[in-house]
Amino acid sequence: MDKKIIACGIMLASAFMAKPLFAQELPVEKSNNLNIYRVTATKVNDLIHTKLDVSFDYAKRYLFGKEWVTLKPHFYATDSLTLDAQGMDIKTVALVGVKGNTPLKYVYNNNKLYITLNKKYTNTEKYTVYIAYTAKPDELKVKGSAAITDAKGLYFINPDGADKNKPTQIWTQGETESSSAWFPTIDKPDQKTTEEISITVKSKYTTLSNGKLVSQKANADGTRTDTWKMELPHSPYLFMMAVGEFKITKDTYKGKEVSYYLEPKYAPYAKQIFGKTPDMIQFYSNLLGVDYPWNKYAQVVARDYVSGAMENTTATLHGEQVQKTDRELLDENEEGTIAHELFHQWFGDYVTAESWSNLTMNESFATFGEVIWHGHDAGKDAEDKSRYEKLQSYLGSTKKGESPVLARFYYNDKEDMFDNVSYAKGSIILYALKNQMGDAAFYKSLNRYLTTNAFKNGETHQLRLAMEDVTGKDWSPYFNQWYYNGGHPILSIDYGYENGKATIKVKQTQDSSVQTFTLPVKIDIYAGGQKIRKEVLINSREQNFSFEVSAKPDLIDFDVDKILVGETNDNKTAENYYFQYKNAPSYANRIEALQFIMQSKAKSGQLVLLEGLKDQSADLRTLSIDGINLDDTQIKAAALPILLQIAKTDKNTEARSAAILKLAETGDQAYKNLMLESLKDRSYRVIAAGVDGLAKLAPQESIATLASLDEDTKAHIAASIATLYINEPKDEYQAFYDNIMLTGDKNEVFAVVGQYFQYLRANNNPVVTEKGIMNIAGAIERLKLQSYLNKQLSGAYTAAAQAKTQQAAAVSGEAKTKLSKQAELFKKGAADLGKE
Repeated sequence: MDKKIIACGIMLASAFMAKPLFAQELPVEKSNNLNIYRVTATKVNDLIHTKLDVSFDYAKRYLFGKEWVTLKPHFYATDSLTLDAQGMDIKTVALVGVKGNTPLKYVYNNNKLYITLNKKYTNTEKYTVYIAYTAKPDELKVKGSAAITDAKGLYFINPDGADKNKPTQIWTQGETESSSAWFPTIDKPDQKTTEEISITVKSKYTTLSNGKLVSQKANADGTRTDTWKMELPHSPYLFMMAVGEFKITKDTYKGKEVSYYLEPKYAPYAKQIFGKTPDMIQFYSNLLGVDYPWNKYAQVVARDYVSGAMENTTATLHGEQVQKTDRELLDENEEGTIAHELFHQWFGDYVTAESWSNLTMNESFATFGEVIWHGHDAGKDAEDKSRYEKLQSYLGSTKKGESPVLARFYYNDKEDMFDNVSYAKGSIILYALKNQMGDAAFYKSLNRYLTTNAFKNGETHQLRLAMEDVTGKDWSPYFNQWYYNGGHPILSIDYGYENGKATIKVKQTQDSSVQTFTLPVKIDIYAGGQKIRKEVLINSREQNFSFEVSAKPDLIDFDVDKILVGETNDNKTAENYYFQYKNAPSYANRIEALQFIMQSKAKSGQLVLLEGLKDQSADLRTLSIDGINLDDTQIKAAALPILLQIAKTDKNTEARSAAILKLAETGDQAYKNLMLESLKDRSYRVIAAGVDGLAKLAPQESIATLASLDEDTKAHIAASIATLYINEPKDEYQAFYDNIMLTGDKNEVFAVVGQYFQYLRANNNPVVTEKGIMNIAGAIERLKLQSYLNKQLSGAYTAAAQAKTQQAAAVSGEAKTKLSKQAELFKKGAADLGKE
């Protein structure tokens, strides 16, 4: 599962001032309940086959289900069966026999169905239980998490068609243990079952489920029954259904169907969104030595999805952020998410984590798969960039080197496992292991793990044993350090030169409660026009190293391959960083050098930033644009032609946009035509930059130019328009914000709510203030954004009330009355938010 969208806590910029909302990675949190050992679920009975027949009541949001579940005792004989069945009405429970069904005694309590079988069965005997039931997911009281925001398993989207801007859909979300909210099962990842599901829907709808569509039957009442069959076993949480008016675009991989289910509006762009999927399948199949193991691969996009995406076996479900037009794809795509979910088809579906404690066997690998795809598709720099971002994401969510264990048997709730340890940290631990082991041995070991445990479950020990089997080496020290102990090293490094020797002093400064790490490190010493490679072993809290060199080093590049899963703080000089950017050009070295230069603001560093404007990585070009100091006449003269070239021709829209805005900051009217030309671009991001730039160069013209833009474009640059309206907060601009609050989705509301608040604060009409506060409150209620926005808005409203009160004290008459009224409205708005 990819959690980049939902797995993130949403927050406002620090003062809820000029910036829109933005997403952050889910932080690593300490569990409050570490005294409970989370054992792998005991197997009393094993699922063998699950057959379902389902239909729906859209008005009530019910699923009517019939189930035939076949099981056998795991080892010990038993005369009982316990199934997970959340929030259901159980109608019938019976044993299926040759001569008909025999009713069975059962008790349904606390979302568990306790069934007494007709006799004691041994593990050589199969039996089938029939259950008729009604699932009522919207009446189920369940708690989601920051990663998966809801856990009711089955979702009816706009079932009554009341929202004309949203299609009617039904879809499921099984991870972690929510499949049992729409069919009774043993809802644990260490169970595996084959599957057959018949779905009855209105004939206008398309269905998707696991496996192969084996039949479609038209019914007399205008419905159709589609039957899907999954002949290979997989875990219950990977079961899925999706129902809606999807248009299918078909592709192929070695004769197997590869298909993309999209809303009709987006179907023309299916190949642009998902078209690399067959190449991804080929790449992963070759790399792992295990050809794609399933009979098809489908990807469907659903509305109002509760996470980023989900790797249901043969049928990945994506949130709507993946669904884009060709113009939207100019600015960004979700290729990383697409690769992540596909890699799960091996790591997570083919071999599934034995328990949520072993989630690393699913999510760390899928995140690793994302990294290596970028390298295969776009080159080493793209791979290193992806890896660097994973590391920074993880480090940014920790303090003092502390973080939970990767293979984690103590946690408060299973949902807590979906964090930056299981995803980001786990992926770079795997990458570092690949570096130490060598690619050939690493991928041979993954092949051994997959083939040994095919269609079964796996845990970290089995991965280690596979690696030891292949390499002949004991990998316990590596796994003990990185999988069964937590935290990461923080290295303080001092570089020196004395008596013809380069000296390196290393201290591990992570918190004393965090382990002391053993770290093999490669070091390159650049001295006297030569590069010398040294390898050292860091294995204590303080160590000193020295190496003979021919001259004072220009640079000591510590951890050459940048595989250290931790932090480094060193005493490199500005000259070291300048040399580093030009001569040790890994992605991590380049971005580190540019970031240092931006902070130092030294003239000589600006010369390096001029080179950074031509960096092969678009994000480093963008970074360099941000750092260039145009107040320096010499730098400005050298930079302006390059910036203009980037603004006009760069293939990356983020770099182009940054250059456009940088040129606008000069205040030079000569660039006004560039801004106007930008408004004609196909890229929404570039158009937004043109609007923002024009607001700086010609504020009075900027609003007038909006009339030249079509409504689609305006909708895509809403944040820029919202910012524009703050500068001259006329009453009539309220309608713009009003529309977004009433009809916008979460992303659209997040994009402008900060600016909307500023507009309300700047406007002096109490009628506008009152309506605006009501609009925002309505959007929060409609989209259930209380946990994201209430605290920030409450503080912002309180500050606005105080400001309006102070303004009122300085004036008299009607102005005083209006300002006082606004203060009361903001105060009441803050109080109302505080009640939630």
